[in-house]
Amino acid sequence: MSAGVRTATVADLGAIMALERAAFPTDAWSETAMRAEIASPHGRYLALEEAGVLVGYAGLRAPAGAKDADVQTIAVAAAARGRGYGRTLLRALLTEAASRGAAEVFLEVRADNPVAAALYASEGFTELGRRPRYYQPDDVDAVVMRLDLRSWATSSVPDPGVGDRLTTSADVALTDDAAIATRTADTAPREDRL
Repeated sequence: MSAGVRTATVADLGAIMALERAAFPTDAWSETAMRAEIASPHGRYLALEEAGVLVGYAGLRAPAGAKDADVQTIAVAAAARGRGYGRTLLRALLTEAASRGAAEVFLEVRADNPVAAALYASEGFTELGRRPRYYQPDDVDAVVMRLDLRSWATSSVPDPGVGDRLTTSADVALTDDAAIATRTADTAPREDRL
């Protein structure tokens, strides 16, 4: 099945919020916060569609010219998991961070989400430390991870949407529709679920 990644817009907000609430049932962002993320010029939010249906989204905070960037969120619908879409979205975010001049990318992942942590490690992220009881109300630690983007850019990852590491998404296309996004000051960065 064919899938495509494009820039998310405010028109995607309803579908993104439905996926947000399903993926993060105890700590979903508010619609107001997500709208601000999608509309901000300091990052980029992506939508992944399969057969015209939004099945994933991801966000990056990377002000132009900043030395580092933050993966804000990645979510893939439960029915679409296992197709390499989380990796596709992550690679697209990393490519965007590099294009904005970032040298490092940081993220936080729930300690009880080994699938996401393994994905990040497979792309070169390393654990820096933990934030105890960071995710509330679940009382789950955040694992803080870092990627040297310069090393990633010179690794065997040739393309954010197509590559040897994708299992079933060789036909994923990355397109640029030019909408931009970022994190608002009153919402904390958070981990990504696949």
